[in-house]
Amino acid sequence: MKRMPKTKLAKTQMVEQHHGDKMNMLIFGCFQIALLLLFSGRYTIAENTKSTYIIHMDKFNMPTSFNNHLHWYDSSLKSVSDSAEMLYTYKHVAHGFSTRLTTSEAELLAKQPGVLSVIPEVRYELHTTRTPEFLGLGKTATLSLASGKQSEVIVGVLDTGVWPELKSFDDTGLGPVPSSWKGECETGKNFKPSNCNKKLIGARFLAKGYEAAFGPIDEKTESKSPRDDDGHGSHTSTTAAGSAVAGASLFGFANGTARGMATQARVATYKVCWLGGCFTSDIAAGIDKAIQDGVNILSMSIGGGLMDYYKDTVGIGTFAAMAHGILVSNSAGNGGPSQATLSNVAPWITTVGAGTIDRDFPAYITLGNGKRYTGVSLYKGKLPPNSPLPIVYAGNASDDSEGNLCTKGSLIPKKVTGKFVICDRGGNPRVEKGVVVKSAGGIGMILANSEDYGEELVADSYLLPAAALGQKASNELKKYVLSAPNPTAKIAFGGTQLGVQPSPVVAAFSSRGPNLLTPKILKPDLIAPGVNILAGWTGAVGPTGLTVDTRHVAFNIISGTSMSCPHVSGLAALLKGAHPEWSPAAIRSALMTTAYRTYKTGQTIKDIATGLQATPFDYGAGHVDPVAALDPGLVYDATVDDYLNFFCALNYTSFQIKLTTKREFTCSKRKVYRVEDLNYPSFAVPFDTASGLGGGSGRPATVQYKRILTNMGTPGTYNVSVSSQSPSDVSVQIVVQPQTLSFRELYEKKGYTVTFSSPSKPSGTTSFAYLEWSDGKHKVTSPIAFSWT
Repeated sequence: MKRMPKTKLAKTQMVEQHHGDKMNMLIFGCFQIALLLLFSGRYTIAENTKSTYIIHMDKFNMPTSFNNHLHWYDSSLKSVSDSAEMLYTYKHVAHGFSTRLTTSEAELLAKQPGVLSVIPEVRYELHTTRTPEFLGLGKTATLSLASGKQSEVIVGVLDTGVWPELKSFDDTGLGPVPSSWKGECETGKNFKPSNCNKKLIGARFLAKGYEAAFGPIDEKTESKSPRDDDGHGSHTSTTAAGSAVAGASLFGFANGTARGMATQARVATYKVCWLGGCFTSDIAAGIDKAIQDGVNILSMSIGGGLMDYYKDTVGIGTFAAMAHGILVSNSAGNGGPSQATLSNVAPWITTVGAGTIDRDFPAYITLGNGKRYTGVSLYKGKLPPNSPLPIVYAGNASDDSEGNLCTKGSLIPKKVTGKFVICDRGGNPRVEKGVVVKSAGGIGMILANSEDYGEELVADSYLLPAAALGQKASNELKKYVLSAPNPTAKIAFGGTQLGVQPSPVVAAFSSRGPNLLTPKILKPDLIAPGVNILAGWTGAVGPTGLTVDTRHVAFNIISGTSMSCPHVSGLAALLKGAHPEWSPAAIRSALMTTAYRTYKTGQTIKDIATGLQATPFDYGAGHVDPVAALDPGLVYDATVDDYLNFFCALNYTSFQIKLTTKREFTCSKRKVYRVEDLNYPSFAVPFDTASGLGGGSGRPATVQYKRILTNMGTPGTYNVSVSSQSPSDVSVQIVVQPQTLSFRELYEKKGYTVTFSSPSKPSGTTSFAYLEWSDGKHKVTSPIAFSWT
């Protein structure tokens, strides 16, 4: 498939929103700018202009003249600025604080004794009735197995807040709040402690970084409190751990019982994202509070650009969470279908891509030539006249160079009044295009996919009769409209359709590998449902999120990796409840090694953007299978020490390791550290053709990876097998030693090595394989992604 040029991709991602979900197209352009600000010497601004910085202090070397760290922080700050005040002090995610400084003040502070780093703040953006059944959680036996101590598990959600009145937060049947909980329900506008209960046990808001950048929150437009004025936070939190709600739907679509993945788990929300975005000082404070409060799972549907781990505030914060035994689930981003568009790639987090489920919302377009095409729509309102109506292409009804995109004010009313209008996807929010058509007098809209979106169909609750079509149907539709003398069309809506196949398929918007930051770590880790997901919504705005949308709903259907992330967060809570002693790495491994990558027909999961087989660069280990994950057999576990060795393999200095981990650690000169030996449940094997490490010298290149498996079940003997995704591709020789592992007791560990030998291949070539250990009952499968650069 032809790939979108990066400049065009960035522009598209900056403006298109997936059904009101503010992150559904990552704003990479913003982060490219932010990365340029990482070192103050690289830019110049007016001397009196202040920006927010996060200050990392060397806690282990606090001068003896200070009695406590707060006094030390304050003294260091006052040494460079009489007016600066600390926004937050951090205890867990970092030893330090955040503040507002001029460029020269920041430079001066960076030179003060005990200051490890002064990092400019970065702005981040926000990246169900059917999914439990689709994931196999509808079976009574499964739910019983997964229940365990689920009610003791606390899922923390960093997002836009919460709408506490939703039935999804009903606490009927839940026992007392876990004794491990140390958090609180904060008071603010339209929010009070009584809004929390035994389900929604905590709610906080963190806005100091946001207000430092934009000034005081305008409480006429949003609540300075944990209350969700956007909808995103309510959707993600109810997806992860919402209570069961019978009769849930959006205007009758997707009707059924809505429930989160872990219905008995508790929810704690941290409002770190506001209508103007999410700032790292607030995000870090939210993670800090979540650790302090005692959450077990942390769900973050938030993303940014790639940077070294010791410069990445979110990466540093999530490392602290992992070190406290908290599994962190992050969205992979919505930069697909282009390759290498991932965010949140740190190996201590679980990075989640998006797939479809077997439910659709069909709409039917019948043309004047008798041809009929099927699209999708969530329109529920006054239907257009049944007789065929004129249809026009927006590009021919505008004098604007981008009129085909139906941008604001671009359509000529006399050319669209009383007609269906075809609008090309991209450039601005999909639902906004319909508003533009309606304002110009159009009677309905057809949203036409381009090559960049392929056959991906994302449903929207339009404000006029409208439907979205895939690329092939869109091309045929435009051919007809541009060639027929008097083109006409009809539109009809088909409600909810179940059993759609094939499913899942990888969503076109889901960000893809390879991992540019650490190529030897495969990301994303796995995919989960993220397209047309129904979950709780805010009462503050309509389902489209547009100001002109005055409808109010308790549930909404939206799409994005923001939706797939909380699915995995909730499923991780299920595993934590069933196996309280499991580490974050063990839970992630169980989810990854039991994921599936083929349909019942045996065919590999497809990529909807191309219609071809998807690969581990698209879906990681595969699509999550929570039933299998409850009993994985073996896991690839990892500890803080493993990640310290990982940093040594990256040639991090002791200073850089301290920045990332808040630990004093020096890499041993007598030890060989290799990224290949990080005990990860998947394999990424890049071969460097130019250097001869990819077979370029005429001899096969050979690399070796080491792994350790831990028995999490009954004693047994596991045998290894290796298979290629393409049976005809046997170019890389794979040798595993030993080929048999016998386990006699629970938690016993056994190691193995796998050697890859590759002949020369052209740069840009990729190939994929799978390594599987099985005792006849369990299948412990790891994807292998080969690339030649």
